[in-house]
Amino acid sequence: MSKAKKEEARSFEESMKRLDEIVGQLEEDKLPLDKMISLYEEGVALARACGETLESAEQKVRLIARKAGGGATLEEFDEREEA
Repeated sequence: MSKAKKEEARSFEESMKRLDEIVGQLEEDKLPLDKMISLYEEGVALARACGETLESAEQKVRLIARKAGGGATLEEFDEREEA
C-alpha cells in the first residue's frame, strides 16, 4: 500500500497520533539524516491531510448551521466552556 493510501485509510485521530510520534522522534535528534527526512516527509503529508480534514469538517458545520437556522453564523469555540 502506498503512503498516500495509508494516510487516506487513517482516521483523523490516528493521523494526529502518528504526527505526534513523528515530532517526538524528530525532536530526539538521534536518527540518521535519511530517516529524519523520511519522517519529515511523512509528517508534512499527515499535517496536510489533517488540515484538509479539518477544513472539510468546518465547511460541513457551516452548511448544517445554514440549513438549521436559515443563515450561517460562525461562533468561536471555547474548550473551557465544555469542561
